[in-house]
Amino acid sequence: MTSLLIYFVFLTIAAVFITSSLYILLLKSWLCFLYLSRNMDWSHKLLFCVFLIFAAAIGGTQADATVTGTVFCDQCKDGQVSLFDYPIYGIKVTMTCADASGQITMSREETTNWFGNYVMTFDGSPDLSNCYAQVSSSGQGSNACGAAAGPAQKLRLTFRMFDMEFYAVDSLLTEPSASMSFCPRSVNPVPAPVTPVTPVRPPVTPTTPPPAFRLPRMPPLPPLPPMSPVPILEASACPHQSWTMPEYKCYWRAVSPDMKVAVVFGLLAARRYGTDMTLWQGLQGRGDPYRTLLREGTAALLNSYNSIEFPYNAISVVTRMNWALMGSQRSVLLTALRFMRANSGYGRVTCKFNTCK
Repeated sequence: MTSLLIYFVFLTIAAVFITSSLYILLLKSWLCFLYLSRNMDWSHKLLFCVFLIFAAAIGGTQADATVTGTVFCDQCKDGQVSLFDYPIYGIKVTMTCADASGQITMSREETTNWFGNYVMTFDGSPDLSNCYAQVSSSGQGSNACGAAAGPAQKLRLTFRMFDMEFYAVDSLLTEPSASMSFCPRSVNPVPAPVTPVTPVRPPVTPTTPPPAFRLPRMPPLPPLPPMSPVPILEASACPHQSWTMPEYKCYWRAVSPDMKVAVVFGLLAARRYGTDMTLWQGLQGRGDPYRTLLREGTAALLNSYNSIEFPYNAISVVTRMNWALMGSQRSVLLTALRFMRANSGYGRVTCKFNTCK
């Protein structure tokens, strides 16, 4: 109760010193405080108070229109704002508005400040959509840049809220009587007109062209001999029996029959087959899943070196061999079967071996 009494005394004193719009805002906030003191739902009370304060704030606003712009001294008289131009003080700017018939309905004049800016304020919400601003005179400023005025600019609406409008005007220009000496010259000067002179050509005596000389026709080139097929480019797949035949030893490439299995297939193969077994011995293995894997893997490795169209390259053969050795006996048999099918050409590719010379 004491707080309500203090707030009431404050409102009474404030009524003497503040404006009516602000006093109405304070009064409505006091009503909101009284409303909050009742035993009701807080969400409904807060929503009601926000509505009262927002309505009071909107009611206290006054509708007006503001026009702003800047005047520059166009020292180079190029019709645009450049690095050589500066805002000019004391220039009078006139804004005029006309109706559809061209009759002037409103006019206002303002002088630029030290920063070359001018501001015009209008009460209410006038229609400024058909208004223009233009430099009218040099005013009390320097006359060094007031010899001529640039074109008029139309007002542009930039912001509007609660009947308040803000307009902007593109930069207005004033020009001196002559361009400054430091201004750059025209990049493309207009050349003086030149009268073209038609040269007089001497008479030319016609001459008879020489007879055309034709080269004899060349005989046709002999056909090129057929190129021998490159074995590595042909599709070829040979089983392990072919790689053990002496007449085909010339097809062993990159590896030799005496090379150790541990050197070719790595540490896992060394643990399984030992360090003394050769590739030639590996091709003889049978009866054991791991020996079968080594036999077919060695044949697949030799086929990969012999033909680039073999399904597995050398790195793929070694990788699959090691994966099988790390897996179960089932994976060993499956990998050996895949190598065996590839070595047989899947029934579509044959062994392209010829007897070595």
